[in-house]
Amino acid sequence: MQIGVPKETKDQEFRVGLSPASVRALIEQKHQVFVETGAGNGAGFADEDYVQAGAVIAPTARDAWNRDLIIKVKEPLPPEYEFLQKGQVLFTYLHLAADRRLTEHLLDCGVTAIAYETVELPDRRLPLLAPMSVIAGRLSVQFGARYLERQQGGRGVLLSGIPGVKPGKVVILGGGVVGTEAARIAVGMGAQVTILDVNVDRLSYLESIFGSRVELLYSSMAQIEAVVPNADLLIGAVL
Repeated sequence: MQIGVPKETKDQEFRVGLSPASVRALIEQKHQVFVETGAGNGAGFADEDYVQAGAVIAPTARDAWNRDLIIKVKEPLPPEYEFLQKGQVLFTYLHLAADRRLTEHLLDCGVTAIAYETVELPDRRLPLLAPMSVIAGRLSVQFGARYLERQQGGRGVLLSGIPGVKPGKVVILGGGVVGTEAARIAVGMGAQVTILDVNVDRLSYLESIFGSRVELLYSSMAQIEAVVPNADLLIGAVL
């Protein structure tokens, strides 16, 4: 199969559909991989890295798109619609609920579009969405801590506290992947952490991870109204 990896064109998107290591694995399975020149620059991969992995460098976006399978990170933008072809397979994050125009174009052009965020395992876990959720959860506390600084317009709260001063309070709504990873970072920083979730089994699982370091509450409107006003950092982690 011929696989194309175009350069991402969405603003502030620095990721790339395949790393050189992934390209090598596909080449070993007798596939051909065409990577648009510069596609990996934002992620720290040079064209030469892909060449060494066995890829062909496509000089233009059209050359990369003109393949059987297209592997991207984000949804195609309007200038890329012309590259979509009938019978082609597009594998990327799509989030079509927020983009009627793209949805209609995918239907009209006859492409087979597979959204990463909809791929499920038999137990209903989302293996391709989970890594992004891990990143989002961990970054949420990192960014939240920064915006609590007075220079950023925050309250001037240090989440870790210092001797003689209480640590900040972090409230996390949702104990899934995002919430769990946010809690890991917040606990590691020394914050007071509360997680609310409607799944009692999930709360039990979280207790096995965090023990008494995290307050675990069944999520209800009454509980939310009780804890949210006292939070220094509130993280929404419900999918």
